Amino acid sequence: MEEVFRTNDLIKLSYVEHLLQEAGIDYFVADQHISAVEGNIGAFPRRVMVKEAVKEHALAALAGVEKG
Repeated sequence: MEEVFRTNDLIKLSYVEHLLQEAGIDYFVADQHISAVEGNIGAFPRRVMVKEAVKEHALAALAGVEKG
């Protein structure tokens, strides 16, 4: 799996998930549990992962979203 987005912002993460769903792209959000364990202080950003075969499609779907 390839990382296409990384953020500590839960609102932005939700928007990224929505965009990927609308584009029909399967994804996985990594590091959700470690972020919860560390108390949401933002030390561990969540990473959005997709299969390598759809990485370019995913990046195109997320092109308008500011990183971070």
